[in-house]
Amino acid sequence: MSRVAIVTGASRGIGRGTAIRLARDFKAVTLVARSAESLTETADLVRSAGAEPLALSHDLREPEASGAVVKATLKHFGRIDALACIAGAVLQADLFALTDEQWDDGLALKFHSARRLTLSAWDALKASRGSVVITSGTSAYTPKASLAAVGTINAAIVALAKAFADRGIKDGIQVNSILPGSVMTDRRRSMLQGYADTHGLGLDEATEKFAVEIGIARFGEPDDIANAIAFLFAPESHWMTGTALRVDGGESKLV
Repeated sequence: MSRVAIVTGASRGIGRGTAIRLARDFKAVTLVARSAESLTETADLVRSAGAEPLALSHDLREPEASGAVVKATLKHFGRIDALACIAGAVLQADLFALTDEQWDDGLALKFHSARRLTLSAWDALKASRGSVVITSGTSAYTPKASLAAVGTINAAIVALAKAFADRGIKDGIQVNSILPGSVMTDRRRSMLQGYADTHGLGLDEATEKFAVEIGIARFGEPDDIANAIAFLFAPESHWMTGTALRVDGGESKLV
């Protein structure tokens, strides 16, 4: 069977890593992000990994973008078997500093885009008995005032995925959320550089010190999350649904 996946946030970081990893398991991968130039680079890497790419430049904040992604994928490939909703960096700001516009922006890109994409792809996923993974984060379980929107929106995504999973039991669609911990992306490097500057450290020293402080042996890499998503999309894992899967190197000390 020739399976087709959609990956959002595919221009860099976890999204790019996931698109490349899924190219080993899927015949075709639709790549979605705002940056057309970066998507071209991802498309080349996906093609080299063995899958046919379809690069779609969309701002998923826009309500019509999700339907356009699904329509283009079905027109080009004829089916959808997996949807990985990864797009959505939420502003890291204090609870008392966040404006309504900043809350709305975070919700639009990370929460509502995943909701709209899943709704738009539902009939195609029902036909293929497909799978959805929506990216949350471990801050869903440890919300902090200093990162209020991040934790709150991530918690909402966990609930959203469970609600879709509940409907998916009847419709034959597997839905899970994935909660990455501290993964070394461009955003993480920028945060660590700020930490280094504040503490008068070099970047390598700051990276090692911060990892010790949060209780992990190392920072994650995009491939760590990509491999977990590939596991959730494997046919052998289809009975696993409604799960919030933490992948964080042991940072979260939860039961």
